[in-house]
Amino acid sequence: MHTTAISLIQLGGVFFGLGVLGRLAWRIGISPIPLYLIGGLAFGQGGMLPLEGIEPFTTIASEIGVILLLLLLGLEYSASELVTGLRRSWVAGLVDIVLNATPGAVVALLLGWGPVAATAMAGVTYISSSGIIAKVLGDLGRLGNRETPVILSLLVFEDLAMAVYLPILTALLAGVSFLGGLTAVGISLVVVTLVLVIALRFGKYVSALIDSPDAEVFLLRLLGAALLVAGIASQLQVSAAVGAFLLGIAISGSTATNATRILEPLRDLFAAIFFVVFGLNTDPSAIPPVLLFALMLAVATTLTKAATGWFAARMQGLRPMGQARAAAALVARGEFSIVIAGLAVSSPAVTGELSALTTTYVLLMAIIGPVAARTVEPVARLFVHRRARRVRRGGHDGRDHDDATKSLSHT
Repeated sequence: MHTTAISLIQLGGVFFGLGVLGRLAWRIGISPIPLYLIGGLAFGQGGMLPLEGIEPFTTIASEIGVILLLLLLGLEYSASELVTGLRRSWVAGLVDIVLNATPGAVVALLLGWGPVAATAMAGVTYISSSGIIAKVLGDLGRLGNRETPVILSLLVFEDLAMAVYLPILTALLAGVSFLGGLTAVGISLVVVTLVLVIALRFGKYVSALIDSPDAEVFLLRLLGAALLVAGIASQLQVSAAVGAFLLGIAISGSTATNATRILEPLRDLFAAIFFVVFGLNTDPSAIPPVLLFALMLAVATTLTKAATGWFAARMQGLRPMGQARAAAALVARGEFSIVIAGLAVSSPAVTGELSALTTTYVLLMAIIGPVAARTVEPVARLFVHRRARRVRRGGHDGRDHDDATKSLSHT
């Protein structure tokens, strides 16, 4: 059979299979990311039926997937929202970095992977999944809850931290000197600051340059600008993903709203390919040796991320139930952990086992996160009721039970 025909058949099968997996994921109430990764594992190196002939397309498509993920993330925030979120959450954000980056770095060092891999794993375990969290909050009707601004502020802080972290990681992976690494960080900070100033003062001009009443022209301008900025950022060692994120911040108002609406289907398509490609490049036989470490990381970082959410909500004066919901909501990891690992495993300085560990870890966390968010309320209420029964058995006034229940449920 002709090579082109084989590639088209394989690509068609991949797209159709992704559609089936996505539908199954939302039916059972989880993110589709774990199923996309499993699909990639099944048909990649060492899988049941390795796919050949679609690499030229999937390689560039997965890169576009990362760019669109970060571009739409940037479109969700205005520059003023980022500044406000940073002011509100910087203390909890620093606690977040210490508690959640440390486990990944420690495991990488224990496995003998070296400081570069430790830096990559620190990012993998640190960053929460904005996509999964936003989806779960919407599904559960919690977007208007008092704890939601706290959660979003922490996510904003994490995204800004990524704008500094990714250039550092890119420089380390490229094997540049210490001076070169400092230069990359300096360029990143200058670019981030410059974009925020432009977005705050001249955002309407950037939006006007992209905007068009014609949907086709608008899409071409938007996608073209995103790829241009991402390419230039990559050339400057700032990271293509950060370039796309900063462009998203600079676009504001109705232009940002229209851009989000028109790009969401494309983002979902190319992001799905990105997750599949990551799975394709991960050998399933490499997972059993790192499974125990993935489970250890899952348990440890579930607790540390929950502690971060609880601390941030408590700082804002929320009641226990709001603290519990904030703690559970932040647990999920997903797309950005895979993005970081994808950058890392392409470097000869990082062992291929990092890919297997990250895949297994994200599979666990992308399931644990939504489950924790959905079950936190009934579990917390059960805890209070049991505590109240113990109080009654001890002969205390029944008002303790009422006070405890009111305190827990008040948001």
